[in-house]
Amino acid sequence: MTTTYVPPDGGVHHTMLDGDHVAKASVRGPDGDFEVFEVRSAAGQAAPPHVSPWTGVLYVLDGTLTASVDGTTYRVPRGGVLTMPAGVPSTFSVEDGTARFLAITSGDRAGRFFADVAATVPADGPVDAILTSLAAVTARHGVTVRPV
Repeated sequence: MTTTYVPPDGGVHHTMLDGDHVAKASVRGPDGDFEVFEVRSAAGQAAPPHVSPWTGVLYVLDGTLTASVDGTTYRVPRGGVLTMPAGVPSTFSVEDGTARFLAITSGDRAGRFFADVAATVPADGPVDAILTSLAAVTARHGVTVRPV
């Protein structure tokens, strides 16, 4: 592992259906790998329910999220933390206005997935184009879209 500094406005932006995921750090170390993202999302922007091969931890900095994990709905206000285990159906949405939160994911795969989605799935295109592109990307990264 090496030391990394990212300034407050730094990081790589991945604009997707559920908001802007800003890659802040990707850490590979002897105790395991993880990635850190700052996510900025608005009400109405939501990814479909999906199953990821990585665990996610959401820490809300501003706003309030509504999240569904394995069929249970959680209201996560500012200062709240929610874990989303790998292999479990989950999704989130912003209740009102906007939200900003940290997403910490296990392993080193989420960033590649976010980059691929941002590059190939039109965030504001026709629904058919979005669904076709999203299906191709999720298949490449071991993510499945399904009901929660």
